[in-house]
Amino acid sequence: MENVSSSNGLEKRPKLRFPSFDEPWKSALLSDYFSKNIKKNADGAITNVICNSAKQGLIPQRDYFDKYIANSDNTDGYYIIETNDFVYNPRKSTDAPYGPISSYKYPEAGIVSPLYLCFRAKQEINPLYFEWYFRSSAWHRYIYMSGDSGARHDRVSIKDETFFAMPINIPSAQEQDRIALFLNAIEQRIEKQRSLVEALKKYKRGLLTYAFEEMTLSDDADSTTYLFSEIAQRRKEKYNPDCNVEYPCIELEHIEQGTGRLLGSVSSKTQSSIKTVAKNGDVLFGKLRPYLRKFAFAEQDIVCSSEIWAFVPSKYVIPKYLYYLVQTEHFLRVANISSGTKMPRAEWANIEKEPFDIPYIPNQEKVVSILEAVDKKISVSGDSLRMLLNFRDGLLQQLFI
Repeated sequence: MENVSSSNGLEKRPKLRFPSFDEPWKSALLSDYFSKNIKKNADGAITNVICNSAKQGLIPQRDYFDKYIANSDNTDGYYIIETNDFVYNPRKSTDAPYGPISSYKYPEAGIVSPLYLCFRAKQEINPLYFEWYFRSSAWHRYIYMSGDSGARHDRVSIKDETFFAMPINIPSAQEQDRIALFLNAIEQRIEKQRSLVEALKKYKRGLLTYAFEEMTLSDDADSTTYLFSEIAQRRKEKYNPDCNVEYPCIELEHIEQGTGRLLGSVSSKTQSSIKTVAKNGDVLFGKLRPYLRKFAFAEQDIVCSSEIWAFVPSKYVIPKYLYYLVQTEHFLRVANISSGTKMPRAEWANIEKEPFDIPYIPNQEKVVSILEAVDKKISVSGDSLRMLLNFRDGLLQQLFI
């Protein structure tokens, strides 16, 4: 691949392309290649409801939600889609700031919400090329400039005729094939790395179950049963931003779900509300929506959201053992006995009286040593996955115009 000028007068070329291609790309409109799909599920014959997820693309509703949300009584207005059709979901998200456009890959016909815009090819195209094109940001500026003002902040509002008037630049069929095959190869490598990370996480979950539940219940286990309040207490010290001391401040969004990885922090001096103090060696656990599994280990003195508990380990547990204990299904099961429906919170009254079998310190150290080694492998594999994702996303910004 080589870097080339993005334009030469009126000629359009991408920033990055394969050396064997040099001709300018053809300017066209989206309507030259696609038309709106308006066929509806009028008789309710099709029940395969499809969601358009920014992360997962077009996926059966039963797989996305583990159940059907729509039913045959309210799907007669849904649009029917078939293999290689495209669907635009105008709902904005972090992963798709102007909404995702995804291609449908299943052989079985599906139906999608009338809130989506469905379109299919009018002529012979390379669907893989266009799938990658719509995963790039090449079309975002047009949506930004052409969308209706005053629309909802969480949803793009654009007329159908305006959408199909979108200008696009198209390479030759051979270059389309080369781009699509190259990006597909990278995606296969990403999926392989993602599978490795998931396998390591599954292995860790098995170790947690064995070390904290099966091993401590065995007849020869050297352990003692304690209430959680005997092995840890909540740190009650608070931080006022008006004081002169500055700390890193951790909010819930700074804790990666299910891994304990800290994604960043903000300065405590920029905050306006009272925060919870956490000291080096404390264990953090997000009490808001505990099913999100947000936990972390404080490697330094910090302050954090009032929605985060800072657990102080007692003399019966070493800090890292407590950190792994709050990741167990046993602890999470109790934490999820919560109040509230829309904003559930773990309740200390439930957790403090829950009994846990705690091994003696030498065995705790052995458990921690094993789990830390697995966490290290997960971290290294996760870093490799993120590098691949960044590499792919960088290419997407340079291979299309």
